[in-house]
Amino acid sequence: MTLFTVGIVPIVVVTGSLFGTILRKLSARAQSQNGIVAGVASEAFQNIRTVKVFAMEEAEQSLYKREVEKTKSLYGQLGLGIGLFQAASNLFLNGLILGVLYGGGQLVISNVLSPGDLMAFLASAQTIQRSLAQLSFVFGSGIKVWSSCGRIMEILRLDPKYGKSGTFVIPAHSLVGNIELSNIYFSYPTRPGHEVLRGLNMNIGNGQTIAICGSSGAGKSTVAALIERIYEPVAGRIKLDGIELNKLDSKWLRRNVIGVISQEPVLFSTSIKENIRYGKIDATEDEIKHAADLANASQFIEQFPEGYDTIVGERGVTLSGGQKQRIAIARALLKNTPILILDEATSALDTESERLVSVMIHQALNRALKGRTVIVIAHRLSTIRNADSIYVLEGGQVVEKGTHQQLIKNTNGKYYGLVKEQEHFQNNDKERIIGG
Repeated sequence: MTLFTVGIVPIVVVTGSLFGTILRKLSARAQSQNGIVAGVASEAFQNIRTVKVFAMEEAEQSLYKREVEKTKSLYGQLGLGIGLFQAASNLFLNGLILGVLYGGGQLVISNVLSPGDLMAFLASAQTIQRSLAQLSFVFGSGIKVWSSCGRIMEILRLDPKYGKSGTFVIPAHSLVGNIELSNIYFSYPTRPGHEVLRGLNMNIGNGQTIAICGSSGAGKSTVAALIERIYEPVAGRIKLDGIELNKLDSKWLRRNVIGVISQEPVLFSTSIKENIRYGKIDATEDEIKHAADLANASQFIEQFPEGYDTIVGERGVTLSGGQKQRIAIARALLKNTPILILDEATSALDTESERLVSVMIHQALNRALKGRTVIVIAHRLSTIRNADSIYVLEGGQVVEKGTHQQLIKNTNGKYYGLVKEQEHFQNNDKERIIGG
């Protein structure tokens, strides 16, 4: 009977492992589908205005219901699987007790085993049965926990592909801010066959305001991403003060060397003060207000009843595009980095806000940020006319370089065409406003 009882345990373990493999896969599918449901709902709420304008409420509801039904089906299958496993385990383990009673009874009748020994053995068998029964319940709960934690663990185990190499740090007293891009080739990982940059060369000197312009898809923002080490070039070299970027510590580079104002201003659901301070956690109140002044943000901030303690809401929903952008500018200025990248920083602003940001770029930077290397990336050429040098990109290459006055003289050039195209659109906008 001992061999019979002990021999049952491996069978239960092996069967549980097989069931576990099936249920874990089903649980992963259910969790993935649950994420899809959450994504559909989140996207609809985030774009609620667009949904209403196009009268797509019913379509979004139908889509959500379909995804919920899929989720319901998968979780139903998962629950059924766990239930069947627990039921089969209990049936099997109770059968173990019955087997012990039957086999032990036969041995007692044959005088091979005494009634006392049978009771002792039965008590031991019941202990094993209860332990294995509890294990089946723990197993069911473990499947649910695994489904919740499995995807998180996958993400935590991911190894960063970009910006991992490099440990060198340039001492603050030696940091100048010269950037050199030599024969850069780059393709995004999702489209390896499409070259965004092809043999690009740039030299950006310390303290200069350099502008990069070109039509959509020319590679302007890609240049910024490479300098920030968000990506690494496929070929070519990027150097900071003569040192290759991939040899530098990426965290040090982003925290102490490069400040960025992105095309889409990103704010967190906290106060204006904390959003500005995000670039420098230990910043004082005076430093925060000074940065806001330079970004032309202090005036509208002080009009709020709570001032700098005003909560901006999720993704800055309570602020206009221009206000969000100026807070993002203040955040970058507060970091006080030697290199500042303005990645189409005026794309979300209205006319008045753009004028203020332009003043901040051309006056405040010259006054308060003297000695910085400033890289301006913009479609709106009104923000880059006073740059020390303008690089015009087309097809991932530099096709023109010079000041605004130099480039505008070339009536057959790409820059001249971009300027005239924007002037045409601006004139049409004015005519529509006057006519309306």
